Amino acid sequence: MALSLQEQLLKAGLTDNKKVKQAKKEKHKQVKLQQKQKIVSKNEASVAAEQARKEKQQKDRELNKQAKLVAEQKAVLAQIKQLIDINKQPKDNGDIPCNFTHNNVIKRLYVNQTTRNRISQGKLAIVSAATGYEIVPTPVADKIALRDPSVVVYRADMAEQNQAKATSTPEEDEWYADYQIPDDLVW
Repeated sequence: MALSLQEQLLKAGLTDNKKVKQAKKEKHKQVKLQQKQKIVSKNEASVAAEQARKEKQQKDRELNKQAKLVAEQKAVLAQIKQLIDINKQPKDNGDIPCNFTHNNVIKRLYVNQTTRNRISQGKLAIVSAATGYEIVPTPVADKIALRDPSVVVYRADMAEQNQAKATSTPEEDEWYADYQIPDDLVW
């Protein structure tokens, strides 16, 4: 049978009965003191293990939060793509250019006259899709803008608001008053 460590140390001659009795007495005192004062002793290993467990839980929470954000972004992009695919209007590849700006660059989309009129009236809007630019109805553009405003590239009513914000001074208006806008100017 296996001997306890205490018996093995006694047999090897590394300790004597007096030291064994003293160690038992100290151990018994500690147990009585802890029971009397109701002190729970924690060894360093259990404290370190508890600390590591809490840090791991915090790290897992952060990773879950990031994964959830990524999943939400993917879902929003999928919703936008679906809205564009279902509601895109035919461009008809007409011969009339429809100019708009995207990221401070003037872009051109060739459409027919009916589509261009509907865009300028604010009934249609231009959105940026994975395949290029698409034309969608304005209510759909509003839904897309709720999810990601940067996808909506041009809306006639928004362009008018931006022009109203960039108003010129009366002196500039007087200077340009002598010049007439040509009838065939297309923008």
